[in-house]
Amino acid sequence: MAIGFMEVQLVKAKGLQETDIFAHMDPYVLLQYKGQERKSSVIHEGGRNPIWNEKFVFRVEYPGSGDQYKLNLRIMDKDVFSADDFVGQATIYVKDLLAEGAENGSAELRPHKYSVVRADQSYCGEIEVGITFTRKEEEYIEDDVGGWKESCF
Repeated sequence: MAIGFMEVQLVKAKGLQETDIFAHMDPYVLLQYKGQERKSSVIHEGGRNPIWNEKFVFRVEYPGSGDQYKLNLRIMDKDVFSADDFVGQATIYVKDLLAEGAENGSAELRPHKYSVVRADQSYCGEIEVGITFTRKEEEYIEDDVGGWKESCF
């Protein structure tokens, strides 16, 4: 099993569908990978074409439990007086990237545009994301796991 880190570079979105009639959108992104969640900054009045240029790191095991190697990106519109609006989402399958990184030590998907879809799967814009997976060297794994170690007593 390879343990490492997946760095996600959230670049920008383009052509998002507005959710508010009277105001510009204040978009942000919820990034989810196997129970881990990160949140981008809110781009105040970012509208249909927000730019984030932010990086997020997830801990990854490959092969891990289950076969759901999906990075989910949920684009939301921050609202002050009501619940945040769901704009759309993109799903990036990273199994091949992780397999290559586990074998070679690292692997990279350069920033690429992914379709953003609504709940009904209709197209509502695109999001640009880059991903890098770096395998952690084997000798450091023990320190990271925690728990008991053998003693000399």
